[in-house]
Amino acid sequence: MLGNIGMPEILVILLVVLLLFGAKRIPEIAGSMGKGITEFKRNMSDAQRAITEPSRTESQQLAADRNTEPVATRDEATVPEPKRLL
Repeated sequence: MLGNIGMPEILVILLVVLLLFGAKRIPEIAGSMGKGITEFKRNMSDAQRAITEPSRTESQQLAADRNTEPVATRDEATVPEPKRLL
């Protein structure tokens, strides 16, 4: 049904929109729609980045944890190591 829209139908739709909203309001509506689309695209890319990025940061955190040595507490540092028999 929508595949049969021709030039006369589009002109009628544009005329109705112009009569409903007025000439001053149409650019404001179009600007708002443009900002909304831009915000939607930015949020989609942020969501995609949030999905893919934590796996990288978790692997980086694990690698950093492997490279650090445990810090001795005060009690462990003062206790002497036992003597070996052999």
